[in-house]
Amino acid sequence: MLQPSVPAWFEIPAQDLDRASKFYESVLQAQLTREEQGPIRMAVFPHDKKLPTGALVKGDGYQPADKGAVVYLAVDDIGPTLARVPKAGGTVLRPATKLPEQGGVFAHIRDSEGNRVGLYARA
Repeated sequence: MLQPSVPAWFEIPAQDLDRASKFYESVLQAQLTREEQGPIRMAVFPHDKKLPTGALVKGDGYQPADKGAVVYLAVDDIGPTLARVPKAGGTVLRPATKLPEQGGVFAHIRDSEGNRVGLYARA
């Protein structure tokens, strides 16, 4: 049974799905899978689970934002990942910041669409 605090799905709005997909593929060095759900176009993030965990989404009602909830993407090594952000057309908003008690490290970026997104690594 899923715990209530565990996200089942997330969506990151994109005005230009191709541009956003290229941004995340470059930064994360991973391939996103393109899908269509009726009038909504998506690029799904890679996943190991039976169900996907999230996607970039272009469609009515989806507007990029840099305020509000922040989705964190897990990465293996935050340093090289952050270094790829400006080259891919984004901005580092908060540099790598260590969490207390070996809780890992996090950072905030602004993606190619204007969304604030978090990155997290265990070490």
